[in-house]
Amino acid sequence: MTEAEATLWNALRAHRFMGLGFRRQYPLGGYIADFACPSRKLIVEVDGSHHGHDDVLVYDRERDEALKLAGWTVLRFWNDDVLQKLDDVCSRILRTLEATP
Repeated sequence: MTEAEATLWNALRAHRFMGLGFRRQYPLGGYIADFACPSRKLIVEVDGSHHGHDDVLVYDRERDEALKLAGWTVLRFWNDDVLQKLDDVCSRILRTLEATP
């Protein structure tokens, strides 16, 4: 795991978010999600700077669309946001979970 992934995993693990379980490196549909909450069909991705390159942006959009078509919600955060604004990242994840049945 990257430093940002480890930081977010520390916040997500052990049912700390509404008592919900998250898994890391969760395989689904030919992809591997950084983190997933299967019971709410939520995927959380932590992206490094290479995700800003055109070819990776296109791949990420196609991947996210395929996962959305399969019923998953996908949230993406930059490494820097996780490392510098962890409370904001966690708040957004929590709001998404609260809005998801």
